[in-house]
Amino acid sequence: MTDRELDAAGITDPALRQAYRQCRRLNARHGRTYFLATRLLPVEHRAAVHALYGFARWADDIVDTLDPTVDVDDRDAALRALHGTLTEGLRGSGGDEPVVLALADTARRYAIDHRLFADFMAAMRADLSVTGYATYAELRSYMHGSAAVIGLQMLPVLGTVAPREVAAPHAAALGVAFQLTNFLRDVGEDLDRGRVYLPADLLAAHGADRPLLCWSRATGRPDPRITAALREFEALTRGVYREAVPGIPMLADVSRPCVRTACVLYGGILDAVAADGYAVVHRRAAVSRRRRATVAADGLVRVAAARLRVRGRQPVADLPSPPASTGSRRPVHEEVA
Repeated sequence: MTDRELDAAGITDPALRQAYRQCRRLNARHGRTYFLATRLLPVEHRAAVHALYGFARWADDIVDTLDPTVDVDDRDAALRALHGTLTEGLRGSGGDEPVVLALADTARRYAIDHRLFADFMAAMRADLSVTGYATYAELRSYMHGSAAVIGLQMLPVLGTVAPREVAAPHAAALGVAFQLTNFLRDVGEDLDRGRVYLPADLLAAHGADRPLLCWSRATGRPDPRITAALREFEALTRGVYREAVPGIPMLADVSRPCVRTACVLYGGILDAVAADGYAVVHRRAAVSRRRRATVAADGLVRVAAARLRVRGRQPVADLPSPPASTGSRRPVHEEVA
């Protein structure tokens, strides 16, 4: 965390400043797409975003460790301990876990509903025992805690020009869209962890199932039934982006470029998956560095325009909403998220 970001946010306590710095490092290391977009936010809001995402990354690391010496019971104990520390931190009881200190401070500053954090922790614990979902409805239920609540946590930080309850469903949908994108990108890696996030009924509709996915992963051989299922999952994900996009003009003017940029970058992952022939069982698809730079530069232009509008130098106008899909097929060179 830069001193400028901390100073702008009014964070002066040395221990708290160090806690926010740790969250920023977690976000930078694990979430390069959203970390890039976060840099488009007003400087005074960045620390809060890093706290929210840093905590989520911290919990996710506990769940998804591939260290064979850490068994499920150990991970469950670590999650429960983290939840206990979080509960105390949100009550103002202190504690010395830096990521929790930063999160609790952000929750207090922005009056974020504590139930959102409890729902998130419940979803993290589910990942220790649930290895698949029979239907998309079941998957969406899980994603309320694992993804939708992240969008809802972010909303008070980003600010809105519409009533928050009107913007909330769109913010939740964007969190879900981002996670569905990750699920599609990470099919092979999730198989290595024993998990399948593609709904069983969606797979079955194309003649595919978990054993076929495992066979394809193990042999490196593609299968048209898997490709068809992945194509449908991509289409389903684009539909959730369409649910989310109308919420972007509801955000505070200066926050829209950040969210728009994240939306376009994540949508680019879907383009990359398709361009790579839906080979996500075997490898991650990636977006070119040039594309990342182009989207970021567009975001910077929009930030400058938004700040001018806020200062009253030109009339306020909504930023155009990003398309749910560009439909383009770009070269695949580099990981995005």
